[in-house]
Amino acid sequence: MTQIQPSLFVPHGAPTFALNPGAAGAALVNMAGALPLPRAIVIVSAHWDTAVPTVGFAERPETIHDFWGFPDELYDIRYPATGCREASEEVVAALKAAGLPVATDAGRGLDHGAWVPLRLMFPDADVPVIPLSIQSRGGPQAAYQLGQALAPLAASGFLVIASGNVTHNLRDYQMAARSGGQTPTYVRHFTDWLADKLHTGEIDNLLDYRRQAPGAAQAHPSDEHLLPLYVALGAGGKNAGARRFHAGIDNFVIAMDAYSFSPKQGA
Repeated sequence: MTQIQPSLFVPHGAPTFALNPGAAGAALVNMAGALPLPRAIVIVSAHWDTAVPTVGFAERPETIHDFWGFPDELYDIRYPATGCREASEEVVAALKAAGLPVATDAGRGLDHGAWVPLRLMFPDADVPVIPLSIQSRGGPQAAYQLGQALAPLAASGFLVIASGNVTHNLRDYQMAARSGGQTPTYVRHFTDWLADKLHTGEIDNLLDYRRQAPGAAQAHPSDEHLLPLYVALGAGGKNAGARRFHAGIDNFVIAMDAYSFSPKQGA
């Protein structure tokens, strides 16, 4: 009997997270170890952004090093993932069944938003990986709908992992990397607001975070790194309950909070 998978929102932090995973990395490792082995992983990264939902079909998706100016050893890392055409077709079918437009990409590899957490969570690369893009122009509502379309796949052993960050201000990160400093107040205010709304299941407020959350524009000058959270939330199923399984801040400004979503018992 196939065990139903939760959906996950995980941080990928700065690329150096791959070299220094710390407490957030340990939390991802522990979460993966507690899950039933997935039949396939749908990985949604903030770094693959397309006009319409696009499903990867590569048999052996390459490791994409989509960053510059970081330690040389990062560029030597490879994550030897495999794809699965049958699983990719099922993702396409789920999106079509939900009435969403769908495109496919036979050559798409895994950007660092995908391979960094996958390498921690599934180091043996023994589960097929299906990349799926976000659509930043659609905002939180489109990301949530994308996740809802994926929710039925959980019963077939698919694990949806959406990778981004709860806060992502590149300018503030670069300033902190150069001169250190302290965590800006908006980082904690925003993460606390988000955690509270997820705990109480206030979907409408979450979808309207841009207007309602304290420090929203500072936490996310652009949407793309938060949108995977909405995909994971939608993929958790109707009335999904949220569990924050890690909370922390790296590099002064990058919130590394991680969440799992699954239907509430009795819901």
